[in-house]
Amino acid sequence: MKLSFAAATTLLAGILALSAAAVSRFILTSPAFRSGGTIPKRFTCDGADLSPPLRWSKPPAGTRSLAISVIDLDAHGFLHWLGWGLSPARRQLAAGEHPPHQAINGFGRRGYGGPCPPPGPHHHYQFSLYALNAPVGPPFTHHILTATRVTAIYRR
Repeated sequence: MKLSFAAATTLLAGILALSAAAVSRFILTSPAFRSGGTIPKRFTCDGADLSPPLRWSKPPAGTRSLAISVIDLDAHGFLHWLGWGLSPARRQLAAGEHPPHQAINGFGRRGYGGPCPPPGPHHHYQFSLYALNAPVGPPFTHHILTATRVTAIYRR
């Protein structure tokens, strides 16, 4: 599925508009890096470009599907990954594992595209997991029950 610019912009606006109040005890972590830490090279364009392992707590009642996104906060929300169709019974993705459905990322490829900033200062990458009230694909802004995020950095 390739998102139109308008659909991607609408989705990104919805993602960024989620307030801290919307984030509950639904928690996203990665065994590969801590929140605020550095993303290992293995999960970037300078390494194997695998998606990192992710773990999360139980989503809220009423969750029918999960979706994930990764954006570069320092590159105007450049989309590194958008996937959906994960069962709410799942609690993790292994390194290199992906959701059943994936959009075309900002590199023009389907699936995960790891951090690949230009040389210079650190870029901040926001990994977001969304609990959805319906098994839908993008734009799913109006179906988000809650979201959880972890942000990490990478520089070249």
